[in-house]
Formats: sequence, structure tokens, C-alpha cells
Amino acid sequence: PRRGAHPRPGHVPQAAHPRRRAKPRGRGGPHGGRGNGHGDPGGGPRPGRRPGGGPSRAEVIERLERDGLLPAITFIFSRAGCTAAVGQLLAWGTRLIPEDEGERIRRHVEERVSSLADEDLAVIGYWDFVEGLTRGFAAHHAGMLPTFREIVEELFTAGRIRAVFATETLALGINMPARTVVIERLVKYNGETHADITPAEYTQLTGRAGRRGIDVEGHAVVLFGRGLDPEAVGGLASTRTYPLRSSFRPTYNMAVNLVSQVGRETAREILETSFAQFQADRSVVGMAAAVRRNEEALEGYAEAMSCHLGDFREYAALRNQIRDLEKAAAKQRSASRRAETTLSLERMHPGDVFKVPTGRRAGYVVVLAGNRGGKREAASPTVLTSDGQVRRITAHDVSAPVEPVTTIAIPKHFNARNARSRRDLAATLRVKVPHDPPPKKSSGQDEQREDREVARLRREMRAHPCHACPEREDHARWAERWWRLRRETDGLQRKVAGRTNSVARTFDRICDLLVDLDYLGAGGESVTRQGEHLRRLYTEKDLLAAECLRHGIWQRLDAAGLAAVVSMLVYEPRRDDTDLAPRLPTDDVHEAYDAMVRLWSGLEDREQEHVLPPTGAPDAGMAWMIHRWASGRALDEVLRDSDMAAGDFVRRCKQVVDLLGQIAEAAPQPALSATARRAMDAVMRGVVAADRLD
Repeated sequence: PRRGAHPRPGHVPQAAHPRRRAKPRGRGGPHGGRGNGHGDPGGGPRPGRRPGGGPSRAEVIERLERDGLLPAITFIFSRAGCTAAVGQLLAWGTRLIPEDEGERIRRHVEERVSSLADEDLAVIGYWDFVEGLTRGFAAHHAGMLPTFREIVEELFTAGRIRAVFATETLALGINMPARTVVIERLVKYNGETHADITPAEYTQLTGRAGRRGIDVEGHAVVLFGRGLDPEAVGGLASTRTYPLRSSFRPTYNMAVNLVSQVGRETAREILETSFAQFQADRSVVGMAAAVRRNEEALEGYAEAMSCHLGDFREYAALRNQIRDLEKAAAKQRSASRRAETTLSLERMHPGDVFKVPTGRRAGYVVVLAGNRGGKREAASPTVLTSDGQVRRITAHDVSAPVEPVTTIAIPKHFNARNARSRRDLAATLRVKVPHDPPPKKSSGQDEQREDREVARLRREMRAHPCHACPEREDHARWAERWWRLRRETDGLQRKVAGRTNSVARTFDRICDLLVDLDYLGAGGESVTRQGEHLRRLYTEKDLLAAECLRHGIWQRLDAAGLAAVVSMLVYEPRRDDTDLAPRLPTDDVHEAYDAMVRLWSGLEDREQEHVLPPTGAPDAGMAWMIHRWASGRALDEVLRDSDMAAGDFVRRCKQVVDLLGQIAEAAPQPALSATARRAMDAVMRGVVAADRLD
């Protein structure tokens, strides 16, 4: 379908049979293997068959070629899927361009990568990459070497290759139009879960279709699969308005630079006019209208609850105070009892006998193993019941604190998995406690004694004139509605106040923290010597980097060690795979890492005090690799024990080099500046140096 119209799901139908040909075009797969002469390389199932049903990737490209819909971009929301697609077309024997053009492309690519060492080419996937290009197709994703991505972009834009399998990064900021865009699935992983793509994302992807000045229309193809709803696809294609959300937030570096250039007050005024603040203010318009409506309703409720004997609102306030105090006292008693119950379970030791008073586990039990619990786990001792069952007892199983009534010696070779051992110990338990001991006396004075404040309020309530009103309960019902709406309105007003000028208030809190840490002068109106160092650090963890410079924790490091610790400020794992015991290359790096963690912990406490978003912790996930690389090791050795793609490694190396350059400029110690420059040279070599900065 034309871009902008409703696409037909399954626009590329499944072929009943592959084309029959004497032999696959070209040299078959990535290793030059031959097919079986029937369009099925090497026999077996067709490569690229999608798990959700529908045509294989090779069949899709063949159909697009036959219908004149190439060049095409196929969006696959997976790096591995993009790479696999190239391998599947190679195995299928697909060729989309003449062989002589393929050879010209091969020579062009060889010239572009001539500076790379031969041993690095296999590590970065060069051979499959160039083989696919010579046949007219390629992958494009962030895990590839930036040079490889540039080659793909240049060749595709020039029309020299006909098909690209890309992640959504190709749809952002790159002018690579195609005649057709193919979307394999309408679900992608967003970093937390698999979610449907939004109408804005769909439009961004399909916007690649339609080459200006060449094609009068673009085609968007959504491949059919199990669970695909055609109406949902139509809804994606027809939506034309999308919400715009600001991600702007003030940073420490921004704060010191603004104060240095225009002063704190002017900087605050500038932030108050930002789009982020406009959005925050606009979001309270509805709440402000609700506040006005509630205020009108409150006036009506106040009139309905009026009493001829006195101020009923005052009387209702006394009733509400009494109720709130009684609820708070009940919650306090309940929380105190739960805490005492948990503490009593923590004190249990093997051999202690206590009683579970109620529930399906009621009866006497003997403790087999204690368990004091932890941050996310409550105390839960393992016990044996009188009928020989092994159970875990938690505070939910006992309604009050428990105490040992006696102790039983557990046999030295007792085995809880042995039924006979359990029966013998259960029999001993039954003999040891044949009857319930007399209950302990409890004065219960705290429970029976009425709180003095509540008693005073009750006296005031009974003495109030409205207490004698014959219509008191009718008035009370209107008063209850008034108080409920008053609490709701107060909550809305707090939200309105919290969002109004929120960006400027965040800036104020940042400035207050920077004053406390001596990066800004008194009142936050000037930048100190320490603040001048912070001004030169442009990184997500800018304040942590400035604190590291300030405390001189990198002074003893050599060039490779400094590159390793700087990587801790730029590396972020793709998923929640942070190593709690990171592998560190040297003692000096380990010492610096520990010092950085201590600084970060103190900084996080300060940020919490000032109600600021916390700075991320230093992550040593690639410190070992960066140290190896900066020490002159080969790329295959550096990546051998890691699942990091070569392109990701190169990109991270460039980020490390960029931050090292900032440190060289900002460091107050000349020796550290010199070390940072040596570290830059050590990292900027091989595939990193051969690839120009994006």
C-alpha cells in the first residue's frame, strides 16, 4: 500500500514453492557452499522461516524483487536477527546485483578497510559482511563497526545494494530512503519488556519508504504472523498526531556553566521558559480546573452541614481528629506487634519448642534451623510439626510474639529428608509437651488505657453545642463528604504546586548541593576553582568524575589503568547484568575502583538529602577489556571472554577517549593530564583509530 494508507498485513504472501533453478545464483552460503539444485541450499528446510509463520526472509526479498519493490529496508528489532538475515540470504543463494558490480563493491570495501590488521577482520565479521555486499544486501545495526555502517549507508543511498536488514537505529537521523519498508513484527523489546510499537514509531520506520525525486510513492509491508490484528495495523498507519515528551533535565555541568555565563537568577529564568517546564505547567491545567470544581462543591457541602446550634465544621473536625488518632494508634500497635513477632522468630535456635497458635499449622513445633532473614526476606525458621512435617514459619503464621516453652535435643545425625528420623523427633515432641502450659498473664494496660489526647478530644466533642443537635448525624454525613473532598482537593493542590516551576526548583536544588560541595560560591552566584574543573566534564556522571579529580584517586594509575577506571564512568550494561564482583586487572585499578564507589556512595547520600535523582554507580563491566586493549593486546584476545560485539567495543572506546580528553583538560595535576593523553593514544589504535568519530 501507499505510505499513509492502511497497509495490508501479509502484503508478501507465502510462496507455495520456491523458484526452481539449475543451481543457486552466486556461490551459495557465506563459505561458498553449493545448494541441491532446487533452490534449497544444502537440502533441509528453507532458511529464514519465521517462528510466527509467514514467508522466509529470502522469499520476501525474492517477491519484492519480482514485483519491482526494491530497494527495501527490512526492520528487525534484534542485532542478531539482522546478522542472521544476511546469513540466511547467503545460504539461499540470493543475488540482487550483477557479479561485476559486486566485484567493484568488493574492491571499494577492501580499500576502506585496508588499514585494519588481517587478524582483526575475522573478529569484526568482515568476510560475511563483504560477501553480502557483493550480492547486494547487508545488515545495519549499532553492534557493527561504524565504518561498516557507513559503507552500507553509502552503497544503499547510491543504489548499489538493494536490501538492508536493520534495527530501528537506521530510522533515526539517517537519510536512507527506500522504495519499500518491511516490518517483520509489531513488537519490540524496550529495555524492560516486549511492547507493541507506537504509532509514532511506525510512522518513523515507514517514513524511510519513498525516495524523493525518484519514487512517487512508498510501500510499507507488515509481514503476516500468528496473532497479528489487521485492525491494529490500520490504526498504526492512520494515526497522525503523536504526544511529544520533553526529556530535558538540568545537570551539574549545565548548572556551573549557566552560573558562570549568566548568573544563577538569569539561569533560573531561562529554565522557567524551557519546553520541559511548559509541559509540566500544561499538565496541571486539568488539575487546576478540578481544584476549582471541588472548591465550588465544598461550598455546597458546607451549606448542607450547617447547624443552628454552632459551627458544625468545628465539631466535625473534632470527630475526624479522634478517628485519625485512633487509626494511627491501631496501626502503630499492629506494626509494633509485627516487629515483635519477627524479632521473636529471629531469636529461635535449633531445638527450641514453641506453639503456633492458629491456622493450618497450629500446634507445637520444634526448630530445626534458624533463619534471621535479610533485606528482602523476613525471619523464617525451619521447624518440624508434631505430625512429622517440615515447614517454614513466618510472621504470617503467628499472630503474636512467640517464646520457647522448652528445648529438645536434636539428634546429631538427624536427617530431615528421612521419614523415620522425622517420625522419631515428632514423637519426642509430643511426649515433651503433652499439654498446653498455662498462659502468661498480661496486664494489657496499654491496650485498655485510652490515649490521653483522645480522651481530651472526646470531652471537647461532648461539650460542643452541636453534639446536642437532633440532626447531628445528618449533618455528620455531609461533613464526611466535605472532609473527603477537602483531602482530595488538598492532594491536587500539592500536585499542582509540585509541578509548577519544577525545572527551576530542580536547578535550585542542584545549585544548593554544588554550594555544599564547594563547586559554587556562597549563594550559588559564582563558580569556584573546583567548579571550573566540573565545567569541562560532559558526561552522565559529571559530578562523580569531578569528585575523583578533586580527591586525586587516579594519581597513581598508569595510562592503561586510567583508561580502565574512566571506562567505569561511561559503560552501562545493556540489561540488568551488573557484576557484583567485577574482574579488575591490577591492584591500583582495584584500589581506585573502591575509592570511586565510596565517593559515589557519599554523593548519593547528598543527592538524597537534596531530593535529586541519584548519579549512577561506576560500572567495571568492561574495565578488564579496556585495560587489555590499552596495553596493546589484539582485538580477538580482548573480546575472547566477552559477549560484547566489536562495534559496541569500538563505540565504548571512543567514549572513553572523549572523556579522557576532557580529563586531560580539567585535571588540576599536570601529571594526570599527561597520563590521560597517553591513555588516549593507547586506546585510539587499530580498529578504533581506523574508524573516524561518528
